[in-house]
Amino acid sequence: MDKVVVLGAGTMGRGIAQVSALAGYPTVLTDISSEVLQSGVDGIQDFLAKGIARGKTTEAQRDQCMANLRWTTDLVEAATGAELVIEAVPEVMSLKKQIFSQLDELTPATAILATNTSSLSVDEIAEASGRADRVIGAHFFNPVPINKLLEIVRGEATSAETLNRLQEFGERIGKTSIVVKNSPGFASSRLGIVMALEAMRMVEQGVASAADIDTAMELGYRLPMGPLRLTDLVGLDVRLAIAESIHGATGSPVFEAPQLLRELVAAGRLGRKSGAGFYDYEA
Repeated sequence: MDKVVVLGAGTMGRGIAQVSALAGYPTVLTDISSEVLQSGVDGIQDFLAKGIARGKTTEAQRDQCMANLRWTTDLVEAATGAELVIEAVPEVMSLKKQIFSQLDELTPATAILATNTSSLSVDEIAEASGRADRVIGAHFFNPVPINKLLEIVRGEATSAETLNRLQEFGERIGKTSIVVKNSPGFASSRLGIVMALEAMRMVEQGVASAADIDTAMELGYRLPMGPLRLTDLVGLDVRLAIAESIHGATGSPVFEAPQLLRELVAAGRLGRKSGAGFYDYEA
């Protein structure tokens, strides 16, 4: 691919842009906010600098990444000539549909339009695109440069060519891809959110502390990170959006968000990104 565009320079978007550029793809990172965009670029540079300090990244890799990366707030400029666009904006269906409608007008007819949604319907997003055969889910995991999983979500109309090209992209950027059918929460979010929500209910009911629940799962079940530590990393607001999306689609009570989660989000305790969630973090 001669041009990869990542739309949205938040935590996920900047990570996706980084691994794309590092793999040798000419990559454009775009966001409507110049502040968010600059923060995204700064975040990439900081991540690479830390990688060099730890011996995980070479200076040559850093230079290659930054040489392949461009950034702009101009969506028209970013979309022109794109072969793959990966949308990484907030989990709001109306916003994603608006963006995919715009992308259909701005990108070449052959461009693949991928969404990084973790729970919303790929088919519903595809309906707004005008090219459902070239729309696909590309669910990355935080932190993108470290986490090796790419959950590919094949919509009802997604073509075999679109699937194959995204799998090739995933392999080149160093990800292990799984392919799942479009369904509420896909595979990863559907399973992961159940454990997280039940852990929250246990805290809410006074069964155990967040730290003890996480320790139980990390040591007893050999998870690299307990469900509440992971929730702090993902973002409590993101977890809430996922729960509401899957609960709305399935009606199953296991996906209903606990009051504790709603209260923490309302209080601005969103996890690591806000400095506090189920745990407190140093500024």
